[in-house]
Amino acid sequence: MSDREPPRRRVPGPARPVRPSGQRRPGPGARPARRPGAPRPAGPRVIRLGSPRPRLRMVSLALTLVMIAFVVRLLQVQAVDASTYVAKAEQNRYVGRTLAAERGGITDRNGVELATSVDAYDITADPTMFTQKATKTPDAPEQAAALLAPILGQDAEKVTKKLKTKNTRYTLLANRQTPQVWKQIKDLRSTLAAKAQTDPSTVNVLAGIVAVPASKRVYPNGDLAAGILGWVNADGKGGGGLEQELNKELAGKDGEIRYAQSGGLQVPTAGSTETPAVAGSDIELTIDRDIQWAAQNAITEQVKESKADSGYVIVQDTQTGEILAMANSPGFDPNDLSQADPAALGNAAVQDAYEPGSTAKVMSMAAVLEENVATPATHVVVPNRLQRGDRLFQDDIDHPTWNLTLNGVLAKSSNIGTILAVGQLGKTQTEANKVLYSYLRKFGIGGNTGLDFPGETKGILAAPEDWSTSQQYTIPFGQGVSLSALQAASVYSTIANGGVRIEPTLVRGTEGADGRFTPGPEPKKTRVVSEKTAKTLAQMLESVVDDEQGTGTKARIPGYRVAGKTGTANRVDPATGKYNGYTSSFAGFAPADNPRITVYCAIQNATKGSYFGGQICGPIYKEVMEFALKTLQVPPTGAKAANLPVTFTP
Repeated sequence: MSDREPPRRRVPGPARPVRPSGQRRPGPGARPARRPGAPRPAGPRVIRLGSPRPRLRMVSLALTLVMIAFVVRLLQVQAVDASTYVAKAEQNRYVGRTLAAERGGITDRNGVELATSVDAYDITADPTMFTQKATKTPDAPEQAAALLAPILGQDAEKVTKKLKTKNTRYTLLANRQTPQVWKQIKDLRSTLAAKAQTDPSTVNVLAGIVAVPASKRVYPNGDLAAGILGWVNADGKGGGGLEQELNKELAGKDGEIRYAQSGGLQVPTAGSTETPAVAGSDIELTIDRDIQWAAQNAITEQVKESKADSGYVIVQDTQTGEILAMANSPGFDPNDLSQADPAALGNAAVQDAYEPGSTAKVMSMAAVLEENVATPATHVVVPNRLQRGDRLFQDDIDHPTWNLTLNGVLAKSSNIGTILAVGQLGKTQTEANKVLYSYLRKFGIGGNTGLDFPGETKGILAAPEDWSTSQQYTIPFGQGVSLSALQAASVYSTIANGGVRIEPTLVRGTEGADGRFTPGPEPKKTRVVSEKTAKTLAQMLESVVDDEQGTGTKARIPGYRVAGKTGTANRVDPATGKYNGYTSSFAGFAPADNPRITVYCAIQNATKGSYFGGQICGPIYKEVMEFALKTLQVPPTGAKAANLPVTFTP
C-alpha cells in the first residue's frame, strides 16, 4: 500500500430553508427569521395595524347610498309630486269661501217692497282651533259652546259637537244671524283676547269663531201677500210661492274668494283671488199693496166672524188679466215659519179645488146665449121639483112654480131653471153635455190658468162621456165639477173683457243687475164667446145685484153699476171625502157697462150665522170693490142699468 493518505469524505451539513422566490436575503442587522415551532423570543409584543382601505370603501358606499336616497326623494317632492304638496300647503294656509249673491227684491206694481234682503252673518268656526293641542285646554269646545249657545239660541251640546268636527277647518254654527248677534259674539271674543294678554291662565276659546257676510230675507209687511210671495228656506232658496217659482232669477250667481289666513283671520299682505257675485234680479208684481191689504183684511175678518175653515179673495184687472190682489185666510208670516200652521202654508186661492156652486151658472148661460137657443127674455117655467134620472132636483128655497125669464133664472139662481135651459143645447142630453163641456173648457176649467204657480190645481172636469146620471144635471149649476178661486175669477174677467179670456199674470217684469227692466211675457188671449154674448151676460148679472128679487143685493155699490153672481154649494170635506158644510161665494165686476175690476170671494164651511154666498161674501165683494175702484180712480159711468125682466106673466 502506498504511504499516501486516502482523501477525506465530505459530510453534508444541515439543510438551509428555501426562501420564497423574490425574498431578499436578510441584510446586516436584520432580525433572523424564527423557524416554525421554535420558541418565541422573549420581549414586548408588537401590534401591527391593518389596512384602512376596506373600511373607507364601506363608509363611502353607505354615504353614497344615503345621498342617492335624499336626491331621489328631493326630486320626487320638488318635481314629481310638487303640485300635490303645493295643494296641501295651500289647503292648510288658504281658505276659500262662497260670496253669496244678493237676492233680488220683490215689489208691488208701485215699487213698494214686499220682500227684501238685509245684511246678516253666517257664524262659522275652525274646529282645528278648538283642539287641546291648539288651546292647551282639554274642554275648549265645551267652554266656547257655553258662551255661544245662549247668543245663537241653540243647544250647547249641538254647538259642542260642531266645534269637535274632525278633518275640516270649517263648520257652520248658525246662518243668517243679525248684525246684533255677531256684535255680541265679537265683543265677547275681544274681551277674552284682552284678558288673555294680561292673564296667561285665560284662554280665548272664541278665537276660532268667524263671521261670513250673508243676507237675510225679510218681509216688511208680515203676512201680507204671503201666499203669493212664499218664503226662503234655510239654504237660502225659495221654498214656496214666487220665491220658489222665480228662484233662479231672484238668486243671482254666487261668487268665490280665496285668501291666506292665520289664527282664523285673513292675512291682508298675502293676496287673494276673488270671483265677484252677481246680484239677483228684482221682481215687480202686478199686485197693488193697498188693494191686497183691503182684500186680506176683509176675508180674514169674515172667516173669523163666520168661524169658517178658510176663505179667499181675488181682485183682477179685467182689461189686462193682471192680478191686483190674491188674499187667503188663514195666512202665515214668512218671517217666522216656526209659528205658522202647516195647513196654511201655500196659496189656497190657486191650490184648492172645490165645487163652486151657482157662480158657475154664468158659464151655462154663456153657452145657451152663444148657441142661440134662448135669450134673456125667454120664458122658463120652473116647477118646485124636477125629476131627472134617478134624482129629484130642487132649488135652494122651497117655492111654488116660478114663471121666470132666462134672466130671472140667473137672478134668482134657480138650479131647476138652469137644468131646463142647458137641456136645450142639444137634441139629446148627451149632445147637450158635449156642448156644455166644450164651453167649460174654453173658460179654462180643467186646465192650467197660465199662471204656472207652484202647486196650482187644474180643477176637476171629467169628459162628458164619463159624466154620471146625476153629474149631467148638476154640472150646469156648479156641482160635480171643481175649480180654483183663480179659475172662477178668470171666468168673470172673461165676460167683463168682452168674451176674451186673458191668462192671469202676477209678474209685470224684472230688473236685472244691470238696471235694465224687462217686461213680463204677453199673456195669451183666447176668445170664448162673442162680444154680444158677453155684453148680454153683463146685463143679466146686473139683475142679480140691482133687482129686488136678485140674490146679490148686499153687493150694491152706490153710484156704480155692479154685475155679480152668488154661489152656495155643497162642500166636499177634504178629510172625509163626503159632503159636509157649504162653499159660499160671490163673483162679479164693475162698472158693469164698462168693466175694469173683477172681484171673487169664497168662504169654506162657515159654521156661524148665514152660509149663503150673497149674505157673507156679497159684503166682502162690496168692501173690496169699493176700495179698488177708489184706489185705481175708476169713476162711475153714470149710465142707467138695462133692468132686464126677471119674471113673465103667463
